[in-house]
Amino acid sequence: MRKNKFNNFPENFLWGGAIAASQADGAFDIGGKQPNTSDVQPYLKGLSNQEIQQLEKQGMTLKQVTKNLNDTSSYYPKRYGIDFYHTFESDLELLAEMGFRTFRTSIDWSRIFPNGTETEPNEVALDYYDRLIDKMLSLNIEPIITMLHYETPINVTLNYGGWQNKQVIDMFERYGKTLLERFGNKVKYWIVINQINMIQVEPFLSLAICSDQYENMEQAEYQAVHNQLVASAKIRKYAKKLPFDLEIGTMVADGTVYPYSCKPDDVILAMKHNRMQYLFTDVQFNGVYPQYAKNYFTENDISINITPDEISLLKENTMDYLAISYYFSQMVNSDIDSEKPESTSSNPNLIENAWGWNIDPQGLYNTLSQYADRYHKPIIIAENGFGAYDEIVDGKIHDDYRIDYLSKHIEQIGRAIYDGVEVIAFCAWGPIDIVSCSSQQMSKRYGFIYVDIDDEGNGTKKRIKKDSFNWYKEVIHTNGANI
Repeated sequence: MRKNKFNNFPENFLWGGAIAASQADGAFDIGGKQPNTSDVQPYLKGLSNQEIQQLEKQGMTLKQVTKNLNDTSSYYPKRYGIDFYHTFESDLELLAEMGFRTFRTSIDWSRIFPNGTETEPNEVALDYYDRLIDKMLSLNIEPIITMLHYETPINVTLNYGGWQNKQVIDMFERYGKTLLERFGNKVKYWIVINQINMIQVEPFLSLAICSDQYENMEQAEYQAVHNQLVASAKIRKYAKKLPFDLEIGTMVADGTVYPYSCKPDDVILAMKHNRMQYLFTDVQFNGVYPQYAKNYFTENDISINITPDEISLLKENTMDYLAISYYFSQMVNSDIDSEKPESTSSNPNLIENAWGWNIDPQGLYNTLSQYADRYHKPIIIAENGFGAYDEIVDGKIHDDYRIDYLSKHIEQIGRAIYDGVEVIAFCAWGPIDIVSCSSQQMSKRYGFIYVDIDDEGNGTKKRIKKDSFNWYKEVIHTNGANI
């Protein structure tokens, strides 16, 4: 441990962690649940990390989805997760032992409304989430609940064409209202849609759109995310009518970039790239589509169906707070990169992890500062963590690399708070090992707690405390003074 030179965390700061139902719960065939977008992603054995990530960016075809739904020979890790559905009580007790003050997880849409089209919710699923939230509260853990974290019912993809279809807005609104009515007296903090800006990086998971469903995919993607923005505003509008203390937030994955050099072309490309990353939060906090976005749509032959009622709805129902995920920083080089979100270059000044992510603690300070200066809203760090291959040595896991990564990032959060940024929570990603979203691997581990399951689902499921477990316990105990 070392002293934090930016020890500025408020007394009521919410220290904790975050997972997603789609990566942890398992129990894919229990309680009336039907498949969602995450359930059709197989583990791609034998491929490199880079090959897996490239396939993720390409998305999935309708043929692949249909095939995978009926496939009995491949392993689908997210259908099983870490069996959190059955182990949540003991797992939450381990988190409480670290002193967790908050825990972020998601509710699986495909449990509550298994096909998305039902008019009445699944009571078995609602009862499960009642028990999960009640357990958190009994341990003095503040729930932060995400309504959608890559769990769109697969029926929405197959029979409605994903979020591009405006009918999905009404389906999701019914789902969101159900959650607020059922759990609004227990849950204050809600994130409507996880990483709403991932439309071109993870189009299938984010928008439930297959890569061959539309001739103009970019138009379909921006129409789909517009529909998500409208659905979010509808839920925000409804929340204001309820007699609960509710905070409705939006979430983005940090996709802002540095210029490769001080060459004007690099600086301008970075500026344009960043503006298109701010598009989502500009709409959700300012209530209007900015002119730069309208220009981009015109220049790229993108025509979005936006009604006058939707324009008013967005303007009148902006979000209460911003949640961000941050793992690494990115850079653009005007000689080889474009304005597209996925078009970035590796930074030669930074070290990469095994998945090609540039490790950059100061990048978190930078992005927190930029978002705070732009919107003046409270911020939750909804995800931050270090994926690595952990080894068990004499029954122990010595993960100094994870401690080093997190301590440096926590210090930069304190630096931002010193500058006046209102950060209210820190949720370390994957405090207990879960299936990787991008690679379907268990071996890409983030947790303070090791789960004995391998990439093909073998193992005892035993939980083992890593060295980082006691480290994070001390961080929370000292409210960030010792890191």
